[in-house]
Amino acid sequence: MAHGRDRTSEKGRRACVLGVVALALVSLASLLWGTAALGTREALKTLALLASGGTADATATLVLLGVRLPRVVAGMCCGAALACAGLLLQASLDNDLASPGVMGVNSGAGLLWLAAALWLPGHPVLRQAMAFAGALLATLLVYLVSRRAGTSRGTVVLAGVAVSSLMGAAIDAIVVVWPQSVSDRVSFTLGGLSGVTYQRLALCVPAMLVALAAGAYLGRGIDLLALGDETAHGLGLDVRACRLGAIVCAALLAASAVSVCGLLSFVGLIVPNLVRMWARPTARWGLVLCAVWGAALLVACDLVARTIAFPYELPVGLVLALLGAPFFIALLTRRGRGHGSHSVAAGRGGDAA
Repeated sequence: MAHGRDRTSEKGRRACVLGVVALALVSLASLLWGTAALGTREALKTLALLASGGTADATATLVLLGVRLPRVVAGMCCGAALACAGLLLQASLDNDLASPGVMGVNSGAGLLWLAAALWLPGHPVLRQAMAFAGALLATLLVYLVSRRAGTSRGTVVLAGVAVSSLMGAAIDAIVVVWPQSVSDRVSFTLGGLSGVTYQRLALCVPAMLVALAAGAYLGRGIDLLALGDETAHGLGLDVRACRLGAIVCAALLAASAVSVCGLLSFVGLIVPNLVRMWARPTARWGLVLCAVWGAALLVACDLVARTIAFPYELPVGLVLALLGAPFFIALLTRRGRGHGSHSVAAGRGGDAA
């Protein structure tokens, strides 16, 4: 048992180191690799001058530090937040298909964020609070619908898809009737990092850090939830409070990301499942790995989105969808094969009895 835990922790450390290296490489590439406005050679020269305290060209400095750097930082923060939100949802609901996009958390946050931007302009802090409230509202609706229809893992996901569709329809209605509610409809509905400013990040990063710290605090309880509610309760865990706390943390993380990058999907689905496949970490280690790899994934997808079709820029959500949809299908088929094998085993057991 101890040997198995040592191997798992070793895999976790190795995955963390690889994730940090990958994040550093894609972040540097995103800073240096750009369009004709600032080529790679000029960007590298500007970065070297700034690092050494020299005087660089004003336009190059503006592009590098005022446009590309906040975009990279936003990708890191939002990718980490969405991946960790997915991990918390999957662990608390015991469902590897749960994620902020699938469960309607993103859509709920986006709906109330848009409503606040439309009817309460000039109050960015209030918009952030409304996004959090919308994420919690969507989660509550999914819980109520799935509880009434049956709390199987498949029912929870179907309820999430239904709530997400409902919230998405409301978002589309607001954008069509009041187009001034959002500056770039495509960027918001598909997700994008263009035009991100340090001011917008300053409002969201503290909330992300608080939610991550709270999720790490709940880590031991989340590990106990994996043993089953009855076992966890027998070991002294307040199951309901721990599950609710994890869901609230996930909602706050997703709401913070939505207010920066729009309705990005699949980060919270892909990264937590890959992390568990690689390392099977504890909840706290899982949050660290999801933060690193989620940040690396979103920065890499944003780099592809803004360079692959130059001079046009694709929404980063489109690139994520091209990755996430096949991954989602693969998870569904994998679960289907697992359930089929369990059924066969149960049938053989019954015959033997």
